[in-house]
Amino acid sequence: MAPSTAQHDDNLEHFEAHGAAPLPSSDESGYVEHDGARIWYAAYGDGAPVILLHGGLGHSGNWGYQVPALVESGHRVVVIDSRGHGRSTRDTRPYRYELMASDVLAVMDTLHLDRAAMVGWSDGACIAMVLASIAPGRVAGVFFFGCNMDPSGTKPFVPTPVIDRCFGRHARDYAQLSATPDDFDAFVGAVSEMMRTQPNYSAQQLAQIRVPVAIVQSEHDEFIKPEHADYLARSIPGAELIMLPGVSHFAPLQRPAQFNRIMLGFLRQILA
Repeated sequence: MAPSTAQHDDNLEHFEAHGAAPLPSSDESGYVEHDGARIWYAAYGDGAPVILLHGGLGHSGNWGYQVPALVESGHRVVVIDSRGHGRSTRDTRPYRYELMASDVLAVMDTLHLDRAAMVGWSDGACIAMVLASIAPGRVAGVFFFGCNMDPSGTKPFVPTPVIDRCFGRHARDYAQLSATPDDFDAFVGAVSEMMRTQPNYSAQQLAQIRVPVAIVQSEHDEFIKPEHADYLARSIPGAELIMLPGVSHFAPLQRPAQFNRIMLGFLRQILA
């Protein structure tokens, strides 16, 4: 049984063994054929729309503790498996965040969503920020959790037991969900190559972003430099910097109640 959102899974031992809480039954789900890929999505609830964009190597099921909280707060919630992740397919082209952002717009068009708030985690945060840059009229705001916007923002990689547990869960989920279940190693390599050089936004490009943004950084993030989060908040007009104490890059799984409280507060602020 999944722990409640009030409980902690700081070491990701429950996540490694069981995954996040199961997603609830969706009101609508399916695939969008877009630019060489089949993009899986699911939608829940009614109200002001919020799109959840998961991190690299993960899938929409990683939001299992967030979807019910958002629905209960009166939102229409959409989860999307990024191309090549989870149930979504990809073609042979290298991964690009801009291509993934265009997939999100295709799902929004299919669901007749003119505009939505974006909650992004790691790679998903980058996709959300790209959307804010290229399609600001479609983005009500960006909750940008645990990501960089240029390569200088990442720390040197240091393996930890928490990262190993998360990686192991991702590998098992990929084998279960993917249309190419035996290709996990190649998938990791392709995503890692994208992360090595992308995104690469300049301060001038960040200064052009005109939607509400919260830059959310965990106290113990394994991948993102805290000074980079501060730089992003200073570079994006009106951006707010929020620090999450006691958690790491995996806060939505480690301490869901804490993460959800901050996320819902931002959404209330921008959607009021």
